[in-house]
Amino acid sequence: MLIVESIAKIRRAYFVQKKPIKVICRELHVSRKVVRKVIRSEATEFRYERTAQPLPKLGAWVAALDGLLLANEAKAARERLTLIRIFEELRGQGYEGSYDAVRRYARSWAKNRGAVPTQAFVPLSFAPGEAYQFDWSHEIVVIGGATTTVKVAHVRLCHSRMFFVRAYPRETQEMVFDAHDRAFAFFKGTCQRGIYDNMKTAVEAVFIGKDRTFNRRFLQMCGHYLVEPTACTPASGWEKGQVENQVGLVRERFFTPRLKMASYEELNAWLLDRCIAYAKAHKHPELAEQPVWQVFEAERAHLVPVAGRFDGFHATTAAVSKTCLVRFDNNKYSVASRAVGRPVEIQAYADRIVLRQDGAVVAEHARCMGRGETIYDPWHYVPVLARKPGALRNGAPFRDWLLPSNLERIRRKLHGSDDGDRQMVKVLSAVLTDGLASVDAACAEALGQNVHSADVILNILARSKDPGPPVTILTPDALKLRHAPIADCARYDSLRRNI
Repeated sequence: MLIVESIAKIRRAYFVQKKPIKVICRELHVSRKVVRKVIRSEATEFRYERTAQPLPKLGAWVAALDGLLLANEAKAARERLTLIRIFEELRGQGYEGSYDAVRRYARSWAKNRGAVPTQAFVPLSFAPGEAYQFDWSHEIVVIGGATTTVKVAHVRLCHSRMFFVRAYPRETQEMVFDAHDRAFAFFKGTCQRGIYDNMKTAVEAVFIGKDRTFNRRFLQMCGHYLVEPTACTPASGWEKGQVENQVGLVRERFFTPRLKMASYEELNAWLLDRCIAYAKAHKHPELAEQPVWQVFEAERAHLVPVAGRFDGFHATTAAVSKTCLVRFDNNKYSVASRAVGRPVEIQAYADRIVLRQDGAVVAEHARCMGRGETIYDPWHYVPVLARKPGALRNGAPFRDWLLPSNLERIRRKLHGSDDGDRQMVKVLSAVLTDGLASVDAACAEALGQNVHSADVILNILARSKDPGPPVTILTPDALKLRHAPIADCARYDSLRRNI
């Protein structure tokens, strides 16, 4: 194929220098056919387009390769295989050709797939405080030395483009509530409208058009924050394109390379700092003379004020086992022994769970995000120890139980006694009525007297509760007796005589 420089030399030699074709062929080492083609066509370049690509070895494997390419295209971007991996899979099926043939075919296949007309969209514009967009993404980080897939909540103000991201171990409803609460606290307000996809934690039923049946608890949250929820059309991510683009931006700038954090708290504090730093360093896409942070500060005055935190829990009911345990989210949590035999309501928050029975709290625990774990509160089992004191020695809830220093010293001293467990149970039972601080102080006083008997400790507690001597009341002079009363029983004799 002739290069552009050779074509230019031929044209100058013939049209400008008036050289014959024979001389041009001898000087430039080209054939007469080529020179005549350049002169007659008046073209400045020639391209060769192959109409049919011979596939001597790949031909029999085209169908298999098409299947691999189609399956790979359907995967998420981060899960797609490279052409080398696809070539290796094809080799594993028996293909004996080269990688270049696979690469050339894959490129032409992708080019033909891209020939479908691209959809056109209308740019959107939002007034200050009009709307925000919400979405989830999945990112891979190393937390506490373990590679973990975290769920990242994205909230974005449509006008100022200010965004807020926070990582969670789940995408459950209580995590949605917590993400909104923290985002609105950061923005110092909320918008009139919230734009969501049809996530199950918010939408229960999708009807024709924009009609939706929203989850009752989700509507409670929106009512609390005075937000009108709007759901997108299914499979129409462009309706909340800002937050969709934010997912890619955050993944590229915040989560690449892979983050290594000690805990979720450290990760979320780092993400918040990065959100603020990015907003201060980058210009607004429409108001190019101002950074995102400056536009956000101006939008704050138009946000809907937040009255207070929404009590964002997900409620469910569970039975209490005879071992005072309740199962929730693949883990078990202890409850007060008085709750055994009747169901309890579990109120699950993002960071804790609260268990209620007849409106009264029977347990509260920090939420465990693992699986198959049992979380005990030993004080829930102290009333049971009154009937079974021997369980103090080998009971699972009391293993590695950290007591205050004085109580722990009493426990060690009673450990060697024949009735040590029974005495220790008496002391622990007093905590339920007198409080941990009072019992610990009584233990300290008993140890100061070189005694560790439960009876002594209980006696100290009783004496601390006894009222002091009565207060002496001074009698006013006006109420003092001027004549002291005289004891005279003769009056009763007179009564007897009259009878």
